Amino acid sequence: MSDIGVSTSSKICFELRKTIKLKDIKEPTEIINILKEIINNILSGNNDLKLDTNPSIILVIGVNGVGKTTTIGKLACKFKSNNKKVLISAADTFRAAAVEQLQIWANKANCDILRRPENSDPASVIFDSINVAKFKKTDIIICDTAGRLHNKSNLMAELSKIGRITDRELSNHDKEILLVLDATTGQNGLIQAQEFKKILDITGIIVTKLDGTAKGGIILSIKDQLNIPVKFIGIGEHIEDLQKFEAEKFTEALFDNF
Repeated sequence: MSDIGVSTSSKICFELRKTIKLKDIKEPTEIINILKEIINNILSGNNDLKLDTNPSIILVIGVNGVGKTTTIGKLACKFKSNNKKVLISAADTFRAAAVEQLQIWANKANCDILRRPENSDPASVIFDSINVAKFKKTDIIICDTAGRLHNKSNLMAELSKIGRITDRELSNHDKEILLVLDATTGQNGLIQAQEFKKILDITGIIVTKLDGTAKGGIILSIKDQLNIPVKFIGIGEHIEDLQKFEAEKFTEALFDNF
């Protein structure tokens, strides 16, 4: 749990010491149970997607290599299995492979995809997707965006433009902005979340690559310091491996080797 970070670790330790002293606890197993309860309390809260309007929109953002495209494909399949009409907006126009990968997922999910030529303006792709979705009475638009480093101002400005367009075109519609983080990145994940949050009002986190040795303790720091809920976790390559985040289950996993 070394990637939890100093601030959140200090808070947890303070709460733990306070409770131990207050209840005069001496049994190690009881101490661990209290620690679990503290962590679970940090992670708990409503993490449901709010997608009740027609259409609703999901912007999927994050740095390169975290698994955004695969995550979008899995989300599309999940929504389709719930009889939702889905449109994938292939707005990562800088990476041809991303569009082709999304096309494969769209075929698998049997949902629509809007794609434009390579190097098209991403904001225009999303604008067109919104208009198509309105015309076709689509339930959910899922927008891919190019992987961008949080310290590249021009790319972050482009993301801000995308946010403004979705706000303008879907002002009274539900919108989820989901930041995808790699569980293995440690404290850098908190920095990414802080920087992206300056540009867009992130509504949730999706943590990928939890199928490896990473425990994803950074989730604690993000929820504690930024109050952004974790909505899904990725634990493998299959569709069913994108799972809704459950605080209690995740807390137990942190203590697997205790």
